[in-house]
Amino acid sequence: MHQKIEYKCLKNFKYCLFAVQVLLVSSLAGCALAPGQFMQQGFANDLIKPLQNYGASSIDENKEQKFNSSKEVTDQVKISTNQLINITSDLIRVQNRNKSYELSSEVRALFGTPRPYQIGPGDILNIVVWDHPELALIPAASSLTSDVSSVSPVGNGYNVSSAGYIQFPYVGGVNLEGLTEFEARDVLTQKLSKYVKKPRITLRIQSYRSGRVYIDGEVRAPGLQAINDIPMTLPEAINRAGGFTVLADRASVMISRDGKTTAIDMQRLLELGINPSLILLSKGDLVRVLSKEESKVYILGEVTRPMAQPLRNGKLSLNEALGEAGGISTITGDPKQVYVVRPLPDGNSEIFHLDASSPMAYALSEGFALKSRDVVYVDPAPVVRWNRVISQILPSALAINNASAAATR
Repeated sequence: MHQKIEYKCLKNFKYCLFAVQVLLVSSLAGCALAPGQFMQQGFANDLIKPLQNYGASSIDENKEQKFNSSKEVTDQVKISTNQLINITSDLIRVQNRNKSYELSSEVRALFGTPRPYQIGPGDILNIVVWDHPELALIPAASSLTSDVSSVSPVGNGYNVSSAGYIQFPYVGGVNLEGLTEFEARDVLTQKLSKYVKKPRITLRIQSYRSGRVYIDGEVRAPGLQAINDIPMTLPEAINRAGGFTVLADRASVMISRDGKTTAIDMQRLLELGINPSLILLSKGDLVRVLSKEESKVYILGEVTRPMAQPLRNGKLSLNEALGEAGGISTITGDPKQVYVVRPLPDGNSEIFHLDASSPMAYALSEGFALKSRDVVYVDPAPVVRWNRVISQILPSALAINNASAAATR
């Protein structure tokens, strides 16, 4: 009787052992059951091999190197027409050499030379004809108002109509739109001389209301800013809005004009020795200062602290990103498999690969500049993936064994 029980137990144990072996072989063949994310090893190796010498002088730097792949990654999403490029000293030299040290034509189009303020619709003019008090404008209590977008109270003065005219005694309607204070004074003097002998006129703009720009985003006092006799440069507009906030990204200042938006990197302008005050704003411009929170890179995978790291005024190296995340995990990370996934406008991605197994690789990562929305990913070490598979299988194997033992009792 005891021999039969021992035989059944041995037989059940063999079945359990066989089942465990089948599970191990099927899973370890590709770590298909490994939990978590990882870059598909075959896909990465297939693409890395033809790119070992990327950036060398023998390669045409202007030629795109794209490789097709129909292999499916673990989430069953196919990657096609993507680029995978080794991060080497040659690559960094090529990128630095190709880095634009000249401003784009869109930014240069915003440069302007300050000119005297030109009178426009909505402005309030103060006009005095000396020795002729009868021509003085009679004050009205209702006119002593203020305009939050002007630098001075509206007060009592001559309003420039939407057509650019003012109404002046004797003369009637006079078109002053587009003229400076001195030009407007000369025109009015010429017309009034028909009625007054050698008139002496003082004309000044009392309230500036014809031109405004709007400042939004990471400034301390967003809102409308009136364009006055002080040239409305980009730094002047930001200064009037109270300056940047702590979260302001100086590398991401957007100027919208006539339906077109231009990105301004003020930090870059300073590095090139270009004064940002050369950017002259026009009436109707919209200035938006983006937040650092809108320009992040994502450090994921086997790092000490996975995180989203904001760029520092538009800059962040791969080395700095890994440092902020506490470095590659010494327990689970594979330093040979560090990737940077960069989305492209056409929906594809550039995938950069760094072998950080040597400390010298950190010198390369310091020279590799990240961009907004980049994803830095560190693959798990092979033994870690194997352990994760085992941790998934062992509970099932133990359950089978316990069930078999219970059945034989």
